[in-house]
Formats: sequence, structure tokens, C-alpha cells
Amino acid sequence: MAGNYEQLLATPATDPIAESERSASAASGSRFRLLQNDIRAAGLLDPRRRYYLAKSIGTVALFVACWIVFALLGSSWWQLAVALALSFCFVQIGLVGHDIGHHQVTRDRRAMDVLGYLHWNLLLGASFDWWVNHHNRHHSNPNHIDRDPDIVRRRAIFTVEQAARPMSAGRRLIIRFQDKVFFPMSALEALGLRALSIRAIATGAVRRPGTEGALLGLHLLCYFTAVFWLLEPWKAVAFIGLHHLATGLYGGSIFAPNHKGMPVRSEAETLDWMTRQVITARNIRGGRVVDYLYGGLNYQIEHHLFPSMPQPNLRRARPVVRAHCRTAGLDYYETGVVRAYFEIITHLRRVSRQARTCR
Repeated sequence: MAGNYEQLLATPATDPIAESERSASAASGSRFRLLQNDIRAAGLLDPRRRYYLAKSIGTVALFVACWIVFALLGSSWWQLAVALALSFCFVQIGLVGHDIGHHQVTRDRRAMDVLGYLHWNLLLGASFDWWVNHHNRHHSNPNHIDRDPDIVRRRAIFTVEQAARPMSAGRRLIIRFQDKVFFPMSALEALGLRALSIRAIATGAVRRPGTEGALLGLHLLCYFTAVFWLLEPWKAVAFIGLHHLATGLYGGSIFAPNHKGMPVRSEAETLDWMTRQVITARNIRGGRVVDYLYGGLNYQIEHHLFPSMPQPNLRRARPVVRAHCRTAGLDYYETGVVRAYFEIITHLRRVSRQARTCR
């Protein structure tokens, strides 16, 4: 895979090569159009409203059930088990919110906004508009050192070139042990998401700061009132801490295998849409349980090629996409769950060691 990637990134600055690259880009565009035609002909881009209606009802029902159990238990340390269950619900609601933001649930913008605000701002306590903007930039430039916000905002580094850039002593310490602290630090993702959402709303960086602020504020008011009203202070703090840490760890563990440890891109590289979406993504093999736990994001290649494809159709699109990638000479990479995390840790350790050697 690495050899093919290096070959794809070779871009000598001579006119004949530039002309060749333009021809290759046009050919790649034609290949993607052929793939797109096959996907459309199979009906894989058609909305799945009944599926999402059932999934949303089931997920919200589980969410409500957690709070009912919370109310019935009273001030008990067993509430920590409810915190873990609630973490699972939060991530599953976030996965539905992810699909809403990608126009998978509905193509009507007004309906999408309403559903997005309800799922993200009211149920999760995060900004829907901020997340959509952030996530769309990631989809446009996956694994790009300077353009992918999922790389830019990380304290870890994914290529040794990043180590040469100015950074604080604290970040250098993190990089030194990044293979050991990457996943523990991902437990802070839920808190970070809330902090970034509140800042975006407060600074007017979203389209409807009043609406988003009101719904997010209502979420926080209900959440903290319920927890501190029913639980003693130390139990309340433990509940909130465990809930947010478990939510961040589960969410981070879903998103990390998608691109971490895969080829990283820079400004010097000019790749067409299909190439950059395929070679920077990793699929995870598994059955229906894996599909549910990962919200379909285990089919990351298909998702990046067709972001608006409904989640249940990704499994059906896999053999079509794989065949076209084989014809195009693109590495379609997939592996098992355990192997994916092993590859991430190994990559982080290798880059960390290279960074210490080059200093």
C-alpha cells in the first residue's frame, strides 16, 4: 500500500508530466463517474426514511429509559452503571446526528436543521452547525496535515514532518508518549466538543446562535439540575465525570480507525477526489453488530466516496466500490477490529520514535 501511495504522490514540475497528470485526473474523474452510475443504478443513494425513523425512535427510547432508571434509582452508586449506559446512548444519538448532517436522513434543508438541532443541541448539548462545518472540511481533505481539522486539532502527530513545527513543551511531552496516551486522551473528546460548541455559539460562528444557544442551554440546565438534585455532590461529580469520559472514549474509538495510521497528505500533493478518499480511509470488517456499534462508519471508504449514502446501504455498496477500486488500481484497505487499533498504536509509536531521532 505504501509503495502505491508514494507513486501516486510523485509530482515533478515539468510540462509533459503536468499534462500527463491532467490526463490522469480526467481518467480518474471518469472512473468515479462510472462508479457513481453503478451506485445510483443500484438505488444505494435513495433515502431510507423508514430505517431512520425506526432507528431514531429506538435510540431516543433507550435514552429516555436511561433517565427513567436514573430517577428510580435515587442517590446510589449504581448510578455509575446508568452513566455508562447513557454514554452509549449519547454516542448512538450522535451517530444519527452524523447521518442527519450528511443529508442521509432527509435532503430537505429545513427538516435537516430541525432534526439536527434536536439531536445535537437538545439531546447531546453540542452545536449542530459547528459540527457540520467542521466535519465537511474533514471530508473535503481527509488526513491532510494542514486542512483536515481532525488532524489540526490533535495534540498527537501523524507524520514526522509535523514534529519540526513550533510547539509547546507540553505537546512535545505528549508526542513522546503519544502511542500510550492517544486513546486515554480521546476520553476528553466529549468535553472538548461541548467547549468548542459553546465557543462557536458565543462568538456567532453558527447560522442561528440564538436557537442553538437556547437548545444547548436547555440541555445543560436539565442535565445538571437532574444530576445535582437527585445525587449527593460527590456522586454527582462521579456520574458526570464517568459519563463524559466514557462518551468520549466510545466516540473516539469509533472515529479513530477511520483514518489514523493511514497515509497522511500535505500541500505538495494533488490527488483527485476518488484517490484521496480511498487511500486515506480504512474499512473494518465485521457483521451486523459491528455495523451497529460503529454506526456504519466501519465502511469508511464507501462513506467518504458517497457521504449522503444512507448508512444501511454502505454494506451493499462495499462490493461495488471494491470492484471499481481494483479496476482503478487503488488500494482498498480493510482489516479486523483488533488489527485496526494495533495499526494505529504502531503508527503513533513509529512516528514518535522518528520525531525523537530527528530532533
